[in-house]
Amino acid sequence: MSRMPLNIAFWNYDRVQPLVNGTIKIDGVDPTFHTERIVTEIFKGMIANHKYDVSELGMTYLLRSMDKPDPEFIGIPVFLNRAFRHSAIYVNNASGIERPEDLAGKRIGELALYGHDAGVMPKGILSDDFGFKPETARWLIGAIDFPMEPVRYVQQPHPDNVHVEWASEDADLGKMLEEGELDALISADVPKCVLDGSPNVSQLFPDHVEIEREYYARTGIFPIMHTVAVKRELAESRPDIIEAIYLALCKAKQMTAEALVQGMTFNNMSLMIPWATNLLLENREVLGEDWWPYGVSANRAAIDAILRYHHEQGLTSRRFSADEIFVPYLMNT
Repeated sequence: MSRMPLNIAFWNYDRVQPLVNGTIKIDGVDPTFHTERIVTEIFKGMIANHKYDVSELGMTYLLRSMDKPDPEFIGIPVFLNRAFRHSAIYVNNASGIERPEDLAGKRIGELALYGHDAGVMPKGILSDDFGFKPETARWLIGAIDFPMEPVRYVQQPHPDNVHVEWASEDADLGKMLEEGELDALISADVPKCVLDGSPNVSQLFPDHVEIEREYYARTGIFPIMHTVAVKRELAESRPDIIEAIYLALCKAKQMTAEALVQGMTFNNMSLMIPWATNLLLENREVLGEDWWPYGVSANRAAIDAILRYHHEQGLTSRRFSADEIFVPYLMNT
């Protein structure tokens, strides 16, 4: 039987390289792999232009695309990008913000979207753990450090009681934070002013690693940022192909993880990261042997959290369930 040609797009992650370089094959598929300069260009290619049959999508992009009649995409429970996000909250040191509760009444920037993937989780955590509500602040949405096209290809709702404005296309929220035009900033990207060590800015949680590890120990949540989406017509007509893609992605991730673990024998000398072996050992102690799990069961708490927060923050008209956003034949993974 001939193999099905498919256009597949991911960002340049280590965990997909065994697939992209052909070490691992997808049964029944003749893939053409694509990537882009920044990952949101992949999202745009999938949602706006239908360039791909299968692609990485931010969770908020998938959920927004599903919150309409006859949604065109559905998810595969593979989580290519995930990150703890206490570290994604930055403050101007003259703003008077010393603790999460101080964010109330402040002007806060956010990258790209009100409710971008790295914004949904921090807002939810700030609400659950510290009582901060988004409606108590004023929000400015825009780019950080380099120009970014407005995200016009997905719905951008927000509750009526939340004050949201969009910055001009040439605005730089990182610079605005450093200069005090913003009191705080939530961003997937680390602003240049932070990386450069500006004395004007800091992280809301300077000890975020310890806080994030405690958060995981308490909740079991390793926050999900991006999943994999497939055109619904393909998912419905060829479940065998989607299952093969899922299995291949799992194998690619496992191969990458095994290489990192085996590399500890040689102190991970292939990585230009001092103390990488110690970090891997610490991560395995906290997160377990499979520290980057795919599938539904191992990620149930993280999936439920993002679905709850997404609805609570007014980004979808209703609260979706896991069995609505992922293909039904992979729900037992």
